[in-house]
Amino acid sequence: MIAAIAVVAVLAVVALMLVSVYNRLVRGRNTVDNAWAQIDVQLKRRYDLIPNLVETVKGYAAHERQTLEAVIAARSQAIGAQGPAGRAAAENALSGALKSLFAVAEAYPGLKASDNFAELQEELAATENRIAYSRQYYNDAVLTYNNAIQTVPANVVAGMTGFTSREYFQAPGEERGPVQVRF
Repeated sequence: MIAAIAVVAVLAVVALMLVSVYNRLVRGRNTVDNAWAQIDVQLKRRYDLIPNLVETVKGYAAHERQTLEAVIAARSQAIGAQGPAGRAAAENALSGALKSLFAVAEAYPGLKASDNFAELQEELAATENRIAYSRQYYNDAVLTYNNAIQTVPANVVAGMTGFTSREYFQAPGEERGPVQVRF
């Protein structure tokens, strides 16, 4: 009788441990999903600012059509990108197009002096900072989650219940190298 009670107690403790580990993995997965959603929120904000910025520049620099079209095309590709790797590549292309747009703005003193343009540029800069923070938070959440599903004993529960590793939000390979400065 005592042996049966001991076996039941051990099984109950093991069951509680498995439930606890499973719940921790679910919380980790949900944190990663939430962090990804926060990136989407900030990117949507960025996408909403870009048409206003383009329209403001159009008024001053209508003949810079190629640059404006490149920004619009990059925005469209970024909106349609899927997954961390695809989204990172599209966002880097959009950032490059925006840099070209701001370079065009340098050639137009009236545009640079425009309150509307300055305000949009500040909004975009603040949004870029929020995006950078959201990416960092997402990658931190992915690190915590991936560590949880790959360490003992959680890896056993993760394997049995279908938890899989998540992908980091990384810049493409050429973007990760040292910055080249040439004079």
